[in-house]
Amino acid sequence: MKMYYSKMAASMLQRCVLFARVSAKCKTPVFTVRRCLLSASYLDAKIWEQRKEDPHSLAQLAALMDRTYEKKFPVSSLTISRFVDNISSKEEVDQADYYLYKFRHSPNCWYLRDWTIHSWVRKGLKYGARDKVLYTIKNKVQYGIFPDELTFNLLIDSFLKEEDYKGAWAVVEEAMLLEAFDLPSTQVLSLYALAKYLETKPELSWQEERSVGAALLIAGLKQDNSSGRSAQLLGCALLGKVEMARGIRAVFQHMPLIWTPGYLNRALAVMENVCSGTPDVKLSKEALDCLEAVLRDSGPVSEVDAAQGDEDAGGVPDASVDEEDQLEREKLPEYAGRFQALSTELQSQGRVDPGGLQALVSALAQAELGAAEEADGELYSRKVQEWEEERLMLVQREQELREKARQEQQARKAAKASA
Repeated sequence: MKMYYSKMAASMLQRCVLFARVSAKCKTPVFTVRRCLLSASYLDAKIWEQRKEDPHSLAQLAALMDRTYEKKFPVSSLTISRFVDNISSKEEVDQADYYLYKFRHSPNCWYLRDWTIHSWVRKGLKYGARDKVLYTIKNKVQYGIFPDELTFNLLIDSFLKEEDYKGAWAVVEEAMLLEAFDLPSTQVLSLYALAKYLETKPELSWQEERSVGAALLIAGLKQDNSSGRSAQLLGCALLGKVEMARGIRAVFQHMPLIWTPGYLNRALAVMENVCSGTPDVKLSKEALDCLEAVLRDSGPVSEVDAAQGDEDAGGVPDASVDEEDQLEREKLPEYAGRFQALSTELQSQGRVDPGGLQALVSALAQAELGAAEEADGELYSRKVQEWEEERLMLVQREQELREKARQEQQARKAAKASA
């Protein structure tokens, strides 16, 4: 089992690109232009490391867990938490990966603590095992690693600083699947990562177009500004492209998306809302060009490709859905006409931003990340305090159970001696 598992969880190569920080000699305006990543104070682990230490030997903890599993008893969440907290090298990160997998496939699998997940991500970043951490998140069903927004932020920022935009996008995709876009900081970081990744002009499969579109739409819905509206428009355009080619079922399968057909119609609705909304909100020309191309070039894929798409999506064709798809495709000429009219109106009102999504999101990050970080700092302090109180309560309960077990054992020995 261990040999099979070690092959399955083989370590990925770790990137070693250093982030070029702004020179101390730079003037303030230059610094603010580059203000698109989390600050040093946000990344400071001081609050996390102020927790009460609970030192343990990893060898002893591993032996304890192995014996427990051999006896078919459940390992406690406190034991796996101690194991992760006491990691001190990249090799030990790999070892912890094995026990996280074992814990997930044990009777106690639902009790992996939030602070253990946060600690796992921090340890991976600290000891150069970021790709290992990402692997466990992408395989969250097998490992039980479901990070919160604050934890996602640390990982996204790590990839962004090393200009690994594909890796940053991979983290955003997982945040999208978990719908972890409640914090403004996560929304901005995710939109920034998406914009930087799309700026590299990657060759996307239809599944990747669907995921990128879903992430843009869901994160964009949280931002009522030019960046958010442009992200919504671009997201709906990409989802509409998949819908026109493969049907609505291929769009929402395994995605946190609405099942109702009409994503191109929703894209046009975004344009209408901007036309009638506040004058300070504009749409990126890049997003408008993408929607125009989709409306011009959309059409169903061949029967062979469609069958493959159904297989990839894990579903089977449905006659009623096919009929709805055909009705939606017949609306393309109408959608194209509405697009031209709305584009003309947007141009006349001066609501088309000539820049790309990247420029809009960079400006958004510069304007909003500071305030978002301050709010996150307060939230993080409260979370760490709550986590620590819960952890200490579990430690106390463990001590009480051990004392009770010791007393029962002594009582049995005394009863046996008197007999």
